[in-house]
Amino acid sequence: MSRAALLVLADGRFPAGGHAHSGGAEAAVRAGRITDAESLEAFCRGRLHTAGLVSAALAAAAVLGVLPRELDAAADARTPSPALRLAARKLGRQLTRAARATWPSAELDALATEFPKGAHQPVVLGLAARAAGLEAVDAAYCAVYESVSGPASATVRLLSLDPFDATAVLARLAPELDRVADRAVEAARIAVDEGTDALPAASAPLLEIAAELHAAWPVRLFAS
Repeated sequence: MSRAALLVLADGRFPAGGHAHSGGAEAAVRAGRITDAESLEAFCRGRLHTAGLVSAALAAAAVLGVLPRELDAAADARTPSPALRLAARKLGRQLTRAARATWPSAELDALATEFPKGAHQPVVLGLAARAAGLEAVDAAYCAVYESVSGPASATVRLLSLDPFDATAVLARLAPELDRVADRAVEAARIAVDEGTDALPAASAPLLEIAAELHAAWPVRLFAS
């Protein structure tokens, strides 16, 4: 295993398409729920403990060998919003392309064949981590970091928030990222024996509702 591969996978410049998505921040900014660093931190914390936890557990389970088809169905069941399901699959398709070029793998090839329109992004993330020789905890960390770094970087563009303040938000959340990643891996290990029902299903109804509203906007800076 090369732990440095985690840096490649988690790098914001990895061509997986995440830069085009705000993680719900664009809708939250328009609704007045994110106005400054303090409200950004509250938003990211909520996203971390809901969508972030679910994504991290799915990714960790993929590394541990739970079948992608089962994980994709579990992701669908945990994503009520059609707009978010579509966004997750688009991101998954782009990540599949990037991962296959970076870490060629029979499993990634099979995933691309089975899901030509894209599997859910966390499932692909786990298989990409597996192809890169990483462990379940690495995939979990990548997922939880993405869950908060996306909104933070988007808010810099949306509000002209000071990048130093946005980065400080991520630093303050770091201990919680550790705890959520640990919970995700623990759940993934249980899912290996007990099935995907053992994975977290933490809900974030406001994110789902906002995603549907955001998808209907005629003009958007971000895709989701």
